[in-house]
Amino acid sequence: YMDNNAPGSGGKGGLGSLFGGSEYSNTELAGVPLTGMSPLSPYLNVDPRYLLQGTDEFILPTGASKTRGRFELAFFTIGGSCITGAAFGTVNGLRMGLKETREMGWTKPRNVQILNMVTRQGASWANTLGSVALLYSIFGVAIEKARGAEDDINTMAAGTLTGMLFKSTGGLKGVARGGLVGLAMSGAYALYSNWDHIRGGSSSSSLY
Repeated sequence: YMDNNAPGSGGKGGLGSLFGGSEYSNTELAGVPLTGMSPLSPYLNVDPRYLLQGTDEFILPTGASKTRGRFELAFFTIGGSCITGAAFGTVNGLRMGLKETREMGWTKPRNVQILNMVTRQGASWANTLGSVALLYSIFGVAIEKARGAEDDINTMAAGTLTGMLFKSTGGLKGVARGGLVGLAMSGAYALYSNWDHIRGGSSSSSLY
């Protein structure tokens, strides 16, 4: 029999030290909460409503906007337009190549002709859509800086000017036609981007 509380036992020896553990006296264990019997730590006792935010929270510089401006979106718009044009041109070139060489057999000259048509159409459409996106982005950024505001008026004005400048080589009729097409496309995009807001406003007004 060994008394762990005896002065000679050291207070921390005994069987616990044989298994790598340590024994502590009642004085050392005073104030230590027991598992399952103590309340939560004040650092863990948090209202879960503060953890579930309905909106995204970001740390932004003073005066910065929570949405990307036209200058930031210009790179995405131009790159996406080039990729879209290249993909569409590739498919169109493959269709045209197969149609124009359908009288030929599956020989090397036919494969080369189809490949040339695919690369030519892909580069042409990528250049066209990329140029339109570049003009639209330049006009959008310039109008935003001039007006000092960002709204759908900038979108429709940039679309109209882009169509007019892109078709400027076709004379006055071409300029007018390009402006109308740009206005229609930019207006459709503005309507699509605000469709949820329009539906929400109409549904709320119908309640009254």
